[in-house]
Amino acid sequence: MTIGEFKPGLEGVPATLSNISFVDGQNGVLEYRGIPIDVLAQQSTFLETAYLLIWGQLPTQLELAEFEHEIQYHRRIKYRIRDMMKCFPESGHPMDALQASAAALGLFYARRDLDNPAYIRGAVVRLLAKIPTMVAAFQLIRKGNDPVQPNDNLSYSANFLYMLNEQQPDSIAARIMDICLILHAEHTINASTFSAMVTASTLTDPYAVVASAVGTLAGPLHGGASEEVILMLEQIGSVDRVEAFVDQKIAQKSKIMGFGHRVYKVKDPRATILQKLVEQLFEKFGRDEYYDVATTLEHVVADRMGHKGVYPNVDFYSGLVYRKLGIPTDLFTPVFAISRVAGWLAHWKEQIGENRIFRPTQIYTGSHNSPYVPIKERIDSSTNGLGT
Repeated sequence: MTIGEFKPGLEGVPATLSNISFVDGQNGVLEYRGIPIDVLAQQSTFLETAYLLIWGQLPTQLELAEFEHEIQYHRRIKYRIRDMMKCFPESGHPMDALQASAAALGLFYARRDLDNPAYIRGAVVRLLAKIPTMVAAFQLIRKGNDPVQPNDNLSYSANFLYMLNEQQPDSIAARIMDICLILHAEHTINASTFSAMVTASTLTDPYAVVASAVGTLAGPLHGGASEEVILMLEQIGSVDRVEAFVDQKIAQKSKIMGFGHRVYKVKDPRATILQKLVEQLFEKFGRDEYYDVATTLEHVVADRMGHKGVYPNVDFYSGLVYRKLGIPTDLFTPVFAISRVAGWLAHWKEQIGENRIFRPTQIYTGSHNSPYVPIKERIDSSTNGLGT
């Protein structure tokens, strides 16, 4: 392999064969197991979608009821995990707390039995059930409060909002939260999913797989972008400052958060749905002061950079939705993780089905046969060879 064949970031290099999801970046298409994302957003629930992704087919009414019951039963977390969270610094980022907590689950359910369907189902159920509880628990613990116990009378998304905000959510808010989870559940071989697959290929336990993916999702170029979008909108401040902001970013060749995608060259279909969800929330709960800034920014960026295929991605409007649902800015990425666990587990299950450990090659650019210089003869570069 030559340097000319090297693809930074493995761009365009197939890493696996998969039938989980499909993206057509030129036409703005996203499908889960062949079903368009807009259809699932309109007609499905998050847990039904998770079942579809992980087991490859829509569940029957009985299968879905059993799946929902199992997840409801396993929502609670061990008191030792709660005690561990109480030792985390209040200033720590919730994604770091989530990564540590997800990894800690492996201490309680460490037995690896990857050839046993019951073990695989148990791991799927526990991770889907407990990740939202851990996110909500850390939010309350860092405020000095005890976590709110799950409410078995509430649906998956309604229960998360209940644990987070300490009150039963409005039915419209709960449904919109559920749609957000559907939209973020899976997106082919993105960075965190690839991280999950590499970890899975070593045949470690699924809790380590999810913990590694959470760590990858935390970066501002991946799941952390939704936080950065809100900070950007606050920085811009008003509609009349949008054009100057965009022109400055273009002049500096800086990234505008929430715009552009490695795959999509048109507006992300999830961004289109999220924008509609924002407007539904506004009708019920009032407008967000930064929405006009966001829509103006979208139009200006399209005018300046649309010819390059730079349009809003999933992160651009998601933060505005989460703000209206009462979710703090630094919890946006953990909420993304709650959803994406479904996709990570689908790829984990697919990976171990026909496993081969990932071991890519490299193009070496260093020297050969370099001399070993005795320590007394080495020059200290920090003093420019002058000594002390």
